[in-house]
Amino acid sequence: MKISFTTLGCKLNFAESSALGKALLDRGHTRAKSGESADLCIINTCTVTDTADHKDRQMIHRIRRQNPDAILIVTGCYAQLKPDEIAHIEGVDCVLGQDEKFRLSEFIESLELKVERLKKSRVKSQESRVFTSSIREVDDFHGAYSRDDRTRCFIKVQDGCNYFCSYCTIPLARGKSRNPSIESLVQQAQQAIDEGAKELIISGVNIGDFGRSTNEKFIDLLRAFDDLKGDYRVRISSCEPNLLSDEIIDFVAHSRHFAPHFHIPLQSGSNTVLKIMGRRYTRELFAERVGRIKALMPNAFIGVDCMVGVRGETEQCWAEYIDFIESLPVSQLHVFTYSERANTRMLEMDLVVVPLKERERRSKQLHEISARKTAAFYKEHEGDQALVLWESSKKDGLMYGFTENYIKVSSPYDRTKVNTFEHIVVPRPC
Repeated sequence: MKISFTTLGCKLNFAESSALGKALLDRGHTRAKSGESADLCIINTCTVTDTADHKDRQMIHRIRRQNPDAILIVTGCYAQLKPDEIAHIEGVDCVLGQDEKFRLSEFIESLELKVERLKKSRVKSQESRVFTSSIREVDDFHGAYSRDDRTRCFIKVQDGCNYFCSYCTIPLARGKSRNPSIESLVQQAQQAIDEGAKELIISGVNIGDFGRSTNEKFIDLLRAFDDLKGDYRVRISSCEPNLLSDEIIDFVAHSRHFAPHFHIPLQSGSNTVLKIMGRRYTRELFAERVGRIKALMPNAFIGVDCMVGVRGETEQCWAEYIDFIESLPVSQLHVFTYSERANTRMLEMDLVVVPLKERERRSKQLHEISARKTAAFYKEHEGDQALVLWESSKKDGLMYGFTENYIKVSSPYDRTKVNTFEHIVVPRPC
């Protein structure tokens, strides 16, 4: 059959979709080309916020309109948390939970989703079939790494989360923290490099918690990735500040292949709100981590996750938050607006509720701070010597790439440079 994959949400989802797509191609299916109708459409969803759920539903309707005769399967985090809600969306044929999505090929065969059936017996009003397991019972780790971009490869090293922050549903959608062995991940990473990947991104839900399943340590995984063979570099995706140890920061600073690039979730700059959220650090610890990074790697890019408008975020807490963010030498803010999520502890707390309009205003304020900090970071490193990895994308005759400290640069398109490193002088920001 001709299949199409649509993925929403985090890079972990993209890595998993890539692995699932590869499994279907190995069974003889083909990918539908852009603009071509598919026989089977798979949507891998996100559910981190209400906005994510809304985008999921919009995408389901869009894919159905574009492929009226296709079988439509919805899976991912939204499918795990709200399968019945998805099943009632017109046009959805099958809903697969988190564990079930890794048996996608089996479900396709068991449902007898053949082209002849699609054309002859599709009934518009047929009920969706739902297959989900209790996430508490899921303990298998399903490895994945993205193969769609030969330059950059996202390697899944960990899944699930044991933290249960008061606002978050991810543990309910992803299950408990689990991981494979370092040995197996080294084999995957080396294979990716041998196939041409030049940049590896270590990905997961809570990657700093790596090792629970195998009694290993995250720092040992990093050391193993630094010892791979080939011309490559490595980035660490989001790592909790309480798990981003001095040992890890020191290692990255003196490693051969790790980029001076960190992404650290802050979520709030108020200790009062951090406690309400159930976060496992204070703003003082966060500032200490950022300070150590900058002391050892002055050119490091530091991205920060920030949430606004959670319950209990009073005007005083917000003022503390802004002052703290302004004081940090970080490079970019990834801003999320809080939305009430069913089955979270925050809804049970007697707290001040921030009006939606005020949430929007606070989000805009953080976005403005982020733009200013990113521009200042680019300006600070204008004229620096850097190593850029050129990517395959082309726009208006230009090609693009990122330096080791995540500065995006452009150059006249040259096909021979795609997926190669080049020493450059960082240009003036556009």
